[in-house]
Amino acid sequence: MEFEYTGRHVDVTPTLRRHVEEHFSKLDHIFNDTTARAHIIIEVEKNRHMGEVILHWRGESLTARDVNADMYQALTRAITKIEKQAVKLKKKLIDRKQGARPLATLAPDNGRVETPKLTGRIINARRYSIKPMTAEEAALSLSGDDTQFLVFRDAETERVGVIYKRKDGNYGLIEP
Repeated sequence: MEFEYTGRHVDVTPTLRRHVEEHFSKLDHIFNDTTARAHIIIEVEKNRHMGEVILHWRGESLTARDVNADMYQALTRAITKIEKQAVKLKKKLIDRKQGARPLATLAPDNGRVETPKLTGRIINARRYSIKPMTAEEAALSLSGDDTQFLVFRDAETERVGVIYKRKDGNYGLIEP
């Protein structure tokens, strides 16, 4: 792992470097490859010590910042936040890889996708004239007829509706 340090209003001492590198050495099981780069920014402003860690790993940028009265604690807490983000990212990558389906299951070998065949035929029915009427009027005209449904235009809303006879003797209304 590569480390880069920036000190704002403070000198980056070897003990601060050692502190950061010791904490990251405990996280080697997460960053098992050498492509990770960490940029540690240490800043002091009045009595506030700010530690910021920017980690570039596996094409992602993980960022954590902490403010404390003690610089070592600020850095430790920022590194802990980075650890949580890295564990979450690594788990996400592992789950994505293990949950992937083989390409053979996604597409057949011949490259053509089969469409399901229609088993029944479409039979043209007679044409219906859509008359403007209320749902109650449509139910009355359906009760005197032997058909099972009636398509009508609602006189109040100007929308098309379908009323049909139910098995229990009532009428069902379908509206868009």
